[in-house]
Amino acid sequence: MRLQDKVALITGAGSGIGRESAILFAAEGAEVVAVDLNHEAAVDTARQITEAGGRAIAVTADVSKDADASAMVAAAEEEFGRLNILFNNAGIMHSADDDAIGTEEAVWDLTMAINAKGVFLGCKHGVPALRRAGGGSIINTASFVATLGAATPQVAYTASKGAVLAMTRELAVIHAREAIRVNALSPGPLNTELLMKFLNTEDKKQRRLVHIPMGRFGEAKEMAQAALWLASDESSFTTGANFLVDGGITAAYVTPL
Repeated sequence: MRLQDKVALITGAGSGIGRESAILFAAEGAEVVAVDLNHEAAVDTARQITEAGGRAIAVTADVSKDADASAMVAAAEEEFGRLNILFNNAGIMHSADDDAIGTEEAVWDLTMAINAKGVFLGCKHGVPALRRAGGGSIINTASFVATLGAATPQVAYTASKGAVLAMTRELAVIHAREAIRVNALSPGPLNTELLMKFLNTEDKKQRRLVHIPMGRFGEAKEMAQAALWLASDESSFTTGANFLVDGGITAAYVTPL
């Protein structure tokens, strides 16, 4: 098993990439702390893992709150004795997110609080735990839009994911000599509830699909497989990377300088 004897904390574990990753990590031997703002969703993820013979606990947390971020890390150490993998995956894509003119300040603030500040707080409290464990892996969910920009205006989301990508690079450099690896997972457009609620018309879907060389949306399970590699010792010489798993969209549209 690729994560045998490791403890993984995953935020946003109640659905989408987070849930698929929690289930996959557990199947690969990890003890899992399933964190979500939605209590029932976190409990359901943990239940699926335990019913399959794995070990997991559910923790309810708002990742944008310092006390909650501290408590989720403490729960991992109290229940399982250590923390080896921190997957800062929780995020939102607000339906009212638009261009700079049309996006309300409240939408901007909420998006940045969860998507960017949530990663910061996860690392603020997670890094000391990884140090106590002798090192480990941090995975931060960014997005292809941090590299490319979005075809449909969503300025707060794009800016927040750019912040995640920049933060990942800096933390990777700072903590590299401590055996703590920090990488960003940047999914392309996915067939998840998060994106499909935003792409709520066939026209919006086609505006995305036409740009994807593979001609389809990705699946949460495919992102979980990518996260598994970053979490495992197989990626032991990988840090500060932007792991684009996007069906080729950035290769098609980003011109090297």
